[in-house]
Amino acid sequence: MSPWTQVLDTAGAVLVFVGAAICLLGVAGMLKLPDVLSRSHAATKPQTLGLLLVLAGVGMRLRGGMDLATLGLIGFFQLMTGPVAAHLVARSAYRTGQIERGELLFDDLDAQLTEPEPRRGTDPPAEGDTRQDRPPGQ
Repeated sequence: MSPWTQVLDTAGAVLVFVGAAICLLGVAGMLKLPDVLSRSHAATKPQTLGLLLVLAGVGMRLRGGMDLATLGLIGFFQLMTGPVAAHLVARSAYRTGQIERGELLFDDLDAQLTEPEPRRGTDPPAEGDTRQDRPPGQ
């Protein structure tokens, strides 16, 4: 075994250990944090970073082309699905009233949910309206 291989194996083991520790801290945050938004943060940020570190450590150990491609795909899909899932959970909690709106610093979603939507195409044509720019049936 060459010294270079020994260094890669050791660095890989350290990355796997650090990634697993970060994932464990994320789980502790999910159990200890008080509200949905904090828990969704703890469920995605440390988990994604921890998984990427574990994948990097495993990649340093395996060093095969197909293995690295598979690990890259796992990391890619984790980066794509984790934030989307957290966003959907947080938005659902907001809509169902599980979030204390008074504690939010910014509430951009409130204006979107409370403004009435404009009515489009539901008004009947006025009497004597002969405009040709109306779509058929209106």
